[in-house]
Amino acid sequence: MAALFDLTGRVAFVTGGGSGIGRRMAEALAAAGAAVVVAGRRTGPLAETAVTVQASGGRAAAVTADLGDLPSLDAVAVLAAEPFGPPDILVNAAGINLRQPAEDVTLESWEQTVAVQLSAPFFLARALVPAMRERGWGRVINIASLQSVRAMPNSMPYGAAKGGICQLTRAMAEAWSRHGITANAIAPGFFPTELTAPVFADASRAAEMAARTAIGRNGRLEDLDGPTVFLASRASDYVTGQTLFVDGGFTAK
Repeated sequence: MAALFDLTGRVAFVTGGGSGIGRRMAEALAAAGAAVVVAGRRTGPLAETAVTVQASGGRAAAVTADLGDLPSLDAVAVLAAEPFGPPDILVNAAGINLRQPAEDVTLESWEQTVAVQLSAPFFLARALVPAMRERGWGRVINIASLQSVRAMPNSMPYGAAKGGICQLTRAMAEAWSRHGITANAIAPGFFPTELTAPVFADASRAAEMAARTAIGRNGRLEDLDGPTVFLASRASDYVTGQTLFVDGGFTAK
């Protein structure tokens, strides 16, 4: 059974790997045996992730890149393959939420949010899929959100992009699963990250969100380890086009 979850010999490329959910997912993949390349705009946090993985006996490298610069993504995909070879696993975890009321959303802020959240996952995957197809195996893991299915204040561009991620995941599965490449999404509930810092800074609001779950608490980053390794491994060979809500039952109530 353990062999189903073993990622030894696999290479994972994780965007947003310098902090929060992306960093935790990168660490989980490395712990399962994958060599990990993390990407994002901030060199320092990316280096910290790589050092943490290496200190635990794993292999890791970092690529500094602006995921919102869509024309650069083919070049980013090339850089992702340099440390350990072409990635078998792509995790699209880079995120941005400017938390603007609809009246304050500009064309620039809309396009920035949609580029990072929705467009980059498609163009990166498209660039990496040919090598996966040649090997007859690959994994794409997108990051959806509670806002994929629930509307929340001051997050219209973010919610629109995250709703699109669920459909993009289905479309990826339809296009590529016949080649051995599965595409799935994880939709986290409320986890302590930079994006959710405004929520967790308000103790009463954080408690309110915890009370809305079936389990009765907000997420802990370690809650993502199992789902991440499952969707990245042979254990999920017959799972594709799905969005797994890791939300403590928030959307079940």
